[in-house]
Amino acid sequence: MRRAGPRALGLAAALLLLCSGGALRAQERAPDSPVGLWETISDVDGKPKGHIRIREAEGELRGTVEAILDPAKRDKRCESCSDERRDQPVLGMTVVNGMHRDGDHYGGGRILDPDNGKVYSCKMTLVDGGKHLQVRGFIGFSLLGRTQTWNRLE
Repeated sequence: MRRAGPRALGLAAALLLLCSGGALRAQERAPDSPVGLWETISDVDGKPKGHIRIREAEGELRGTVEAILDPAKRDKRCESCSDERRDQPVLGMTVVNGMHRDGDHYGGGRILDPDNGKVYSCKMTLVDGGKHLQVRGFIGFSLLGRTQTWNRLE
């Protein structure tokens, strides 16, 4: 039996990395998962407000602010936050955490509104074949809250 030389092992490792990277990109764009990049819409004027990147780690979904579209707000800090995020830059901040699949939606997590510093319970539901994500923030019961529709960018 012949042993593989260092060159063959290097080639095998490179192929493995290429294949796993393609699988990861496919997972990021799966229409049945909120993993990916989302455009948020302002409740005030209906215009695009920012981009949230949702990732899955250890079975939990987390969302991070990846872009703030209003140039005047790009350096904004979460002055109203009452936890460790107080006075931290909103850009790069984790605003969604603890989300888990619960049937046809995701729940059990929390969402931060960096405009007012409040943290809400959260429920997410994919609609339109995964092109949109309904994000509901609420206190106590899901009936007491508001829903935003985010648009999938990738």
